[in-house]
Amino acid sequence: MTRGEVGPHPDRTGAAATPELVAAVRDRLAATGQDPDPPGVARAVRDVGGVLGREELGRVVRAVRDELLGAGPLQPLLEAPDVTDVLVEGGRVWVDRGCGLERVPVDVGGPERVRALAVRLAAAGGQRLDDAAPVVDARLPDGTRLHAVLPPVAEPGTLLSLRVHRPGGYSLGDLVRLGAVAPVVEQVLRALVARRANLVVSGATGTGKTTLLAALLSLVPGDERIVCIEEAAELRPDHPHVVRLVARRPNVEGAGEIDLAALVRHALRMRPDRVVLGECRGADVREVLSALNTGHDGGCVTLHANAVADVPARLEALGALAGMTPRAVAAQAASALDAVVHLRRTAGIRHVAEVAAVSGGADGLVVDRVLACGPRGELEVGAAWPVVARRWGLDPVVT
Repeated sequence: MTRGEVGPHPDRTGAAATPELVAAVRDRLAATGQDPDPPGVARAVRDVGGVLGREELGRVVRAVRDELLGAGPLQPLLEAPDVTDVLVEGGRVWVDRGCGLERVPVDVGGPERVRALAVRLAAAGGQRLDDAAPVVDARLPDGTRLHAVLPPVAEPGTLLSLRVHRPGGYSLGDLVRLGAVAPVVEQVLRALVARRANLVVSGATGTGKTTLLAALLSLVPGDERIVCIEEAAELRPDHPHVVRLVARRPNVEGAGEIDLAALVRHALRMRPDRVVLGECRGADVREVLSALNTGHDGGCVTLHANAVADVPARLEALGALAGMTPRAVAAQAASALDAVVHLRRTAGIRHVAEVAAVSGGADGLVVDRVLACGPRGELEVGAAWPVVARRWGLDPVVT
């Protein structure tokens, strides 16, 4: 095994779950009406496979269940506690364990088998994937997020991208212990949540925006009602009163769509104490800025951006999709938003890199960086820190 490669789960090696065996077990379960639980699969494997030995039977049962109910040969990777992403490019498999992509020596079979796996996973997520609809974005029953592309749109062969959902989540204290949040930043974040500030959590894909946002929402007092609006249900804050609204794509006839903008409008009629938009990526920016300008303090939104300084331009670009002028976006955002918390991934370390204050100016929206943090706790204090710290109820002297 070369450097950068990782092996499969030790309990799954050597399992002879051939396509023929899986098909035979599936037919046996259907004929007998048994549930695909471990005992039922074990009986079916014994009936059709003639497997000898308890250890070998256990391996085959797990492999067959992975093929029938899970992600096949990728399932052990999805279950590994340190894996966040699993990617398939034709016959090659990569994982992300927090330090960048690593090639994994997993046999996913030939092109037809990879395509069949993608189609089955899409169906498990309630989506269609075929030549007429060669691209799909779905959520699997266990919370894993699936994106799949079939050839010829995907040139190297079927492409699979699986983002693992971890139901446990992290508290803000956990993130501090892991080095993702500096202690002085923790004080700032707690103060912003307590003062019901409207926050933008920004960063690139995979920097931990959803993880941080869930940790912040867990700080909200238990007597407040949080309404989370998302394209895919990912936010799982440790809070007793969370209401989730999830967007719905149109069906194959093009009907039945409920987008994020519509859900934001509906959320305002649900007596929310805090409105949270899981990811602002289009015309929904108009609705969320409007919501945060109508007395709904303490709201949060995540946004894709490269740096704090890029947030105004990013909001303007999204506002253009909603028919808003740059001036209108700046006016709405300056009134609606209080702070930006930006995350970055540096040398495999996800961390809060910048905290900024939002205000309006003669030239439009102003985002003043007040703190900058390196991946190992290096701290740079901006010139606006003393004024902003007093506004947020913090000690203006950073120690």
